[in-house]
Amino acid sequence: MRGKLFKFALLLVAIVALAAAGCGGDEEGTGTGTGTGGGTEGGTLVFASSADPVVLDFALISDGESYRPMLQMYETLIKLKPGSTELEPGLAKSWESNEDGTSWTFKLQEGVKFHDGTPFNAEAVCANFDRWYNFTGSFQSDSATYYWKYGFGGGFAKPEEGSPGPEESLYKSCEAPDPATAVINLTRPSATILQGLTLGPLSIQSPTAMEKYGANEGEITEDGTFRSTGTYGTEHPSGTGPFKFESWTREDKLVLVRNDDYWGEKAKLSKLIFRPIADNAARLQALQTGEIDGYDLVEPQDIPTIEADDNLQILDRPAFNVGYVGFNISTPPLDNIEVRKAIAYGLDRQAVVDNFYAGRGEVAKEFMPPELLGYADDVTEYPYDPEKAKQILQDAGLTLPVKIEFWYPSDVTRPYMPDPKRNFEAFQASLEKSGFKVTPKSAPWDPDYLGLNNEGKQPIYLIGWTGDYGDPDNFIGTFFQTDNAQFGLDKSKELDGVQKILDQAEIETDEATRTELYQEANRQIMELLPGVPYAHNKPAVAFKANVTGYVPSPVDNQYFATVSIEK
Repeated sequence: MRGKLFKFALLLVAIVALAAAGCGGDEEGTGTGTGTGGGTEGGTLVFASSADPVVLDFALISDGESYRPMLQMYETLIKLKPGSTELEPGLAKSWESNEDGTSWTFKLQEGVKFHDGTPFNAEAVCANFDRWYNFTGSFQSDSATYYWKYGFGGGFAKPEEGSPGPEESLYKSCEAPDPATAVINLTRPSATILQGLTLGPLSIQSPTAMEKYGANEGEITEDGTFRSTGTYGTEHPSGTGPFKFESWTREDKLVLVRNDDYWGEKAKLSKLIFRPIADNAARLQALQTGEIDGYDLVEPQDIPTIEADDNLQILDRPAFNVGYVGFNISTPPLDNIEVRKAIAYGLDRQAVVDNFYAGRGEVAKEFMPPELLGYADDVTEYPYDPEKAKQILQDAGLTLPVKIEFWYPSDVTRPYMPDPKRNFEAFQASLEKSGFKVTPKSAPWDPDYLGLNNEGKQPIYLIGWTGDYGDPDNFIGTFFQTDNAQFGLDKSKELDGVQKILDQAEIETDEATRTELYQEANRQIMELLPGVPYAHNKPAVAFKANVTGYVPSPVDNQYFATVSIEK
C-alpha cells in the first residue's frame, strides 16, 4: 500500500458515470402526480419491486429487492457516485491510510443525526463494526450476514463451528479518538477495502435503535433460513439517509417519507412507496394504468411496448452482472468433474440468451463481466453439444439418463435473469437431450430460495450476481475466495488453489500483476467448473414520462433522492 496515494482511489476498473436521466412521482397508488411545477419538490413516487425486502436491517441482507429501499434510509462511510462505480464521500468526508495500508482514518461529517435523533459520530461507527465482528449464533449464518463474511473478509470474534474466526478476519478493531474521527484497523492490507466500504450492508445504523428494538435477536428456522425476531428490522429501522421509515405492510407496501432533517441535499419527493408485484406482466399493466410510477428489471419483450407509449419511458442500466447455473460440488453426482463438464456441454446458453433477453444479453463464458480487469479471453469454453455431453457421461461409466435435481426461483425477476422459469425450462429441455433426467425444484425467492442457496441445499440452481463495485474481487473473490456453501466449498477443497490466487490478488497493489492473477484464477475456475456462467444482461428501468432525475446505475445502488415530479 502507498498510504495517502490511496486517499480517493484504488487499482480498479471504474465504469464511466452516466448522465442523469428521467424519473417521476404520484400520489399514493393513484398515479396522479402532486408536484407543484415541473421538477419542483413534493409528491409521491410508487415503485414496484418484484418481492418484499427480507428485512430492513441492512447488515442482514444479500438481495437486490432488500437493497433498493434500504439505500434510501441508510448511508455508508464511502459511497459510489450515482451512475458509476467511482468513489465519493459519504458519511466520511475524507480518508487516508497508514504506510502499509493496515489502518484507515476516516474524517466524518459533522452535525449528522440518525432518524431516531441519536447523533452520528465515531462511536456509532465503531459500534456498527463491533456489532458485525461480534455477531454470534444464528447471525453467523450465510443467510444472515452474507456481506460481512464475503464482502469485507468476514471473520467473527467468537466463531461458531464452521464460521471464520479472528485469524481469517480482515477487520481487527475500530477506534474513536474524537467524535469526528474513526480509525479502522485491519489484520492485513487490502486492495479493495475502500470499494468494500461502499456496500450497503456496511451502512452505519443507529446503535440506540438497534439495542432498543432487538436488532441482534434472530433464529434459524426449520428449513435452514435466517429470521430476524426483533422489531428493529421490521418497525424501527434507523439510518441517516434522505428518506426515513414510515410503515411496512408485507405483500402490500413499504412507505418511506422525506427526512426533513437530512444533513445533505434533501430529497425532492415527499414520499416514496415500494410495492411488491411479483409478476412481470402485472408490473407492466400497473405502470400502464398509473397504479405505479416505475419498476426495475423490465422483461426484455416488454421494452418495445413501453417505448411505443408516449406516456412511458425506458432507461438502460449498464450490463454489470452475470447469470449462472451453479453446482454444489460436494454433492453427488456434482462431485464428479465429468458430470459437471457434461452439464456444461448440455446447456444451450445461446438459445436462452437469444430467446429470452431480447437482444440485450450476451452469452457469458466466465464469472465476471468483460469490463473488469482480470477478464481472461482464453478460458475453457463449453459450447452446446448434446452428443459430446452424452459421450462424456458414458466414458465416465454412468448409465443414461443421469438423474439431477435442478432448482429455480419463482415469483422474482433479476437483472441477470428476467424470467427464471423460462430459463430453467429451456435448460431442462437441452439437458434432457444431453443424457440427463432433470427433476425440477422451485421455491419463492424470499426467504426460501435465497436461504436454501446460501446454506448449500441446492445441488444445481439458477442464480447470479450484480456487481456492487468495479473490481474482480466483488465477483470471483465473492464467489470463490472463502468457503461458500452454495458451491459446496465448505466441504470441498477442490478450489484451494484458486483461493490462494485470490488471496494474493486481493492485497496486490500493482495493477498489471493483479490483472494476471485474476486472469489465471478465471482460467482455473472454468477448468474446475463450480458452475456455468450463461448470461450478462443490460437491465432496463421503466418510468412514467413525467418522472425526472433518476440516474441508472450499473450496480444495485439506485438512489431516489434526486427524483422529482413534472406536472
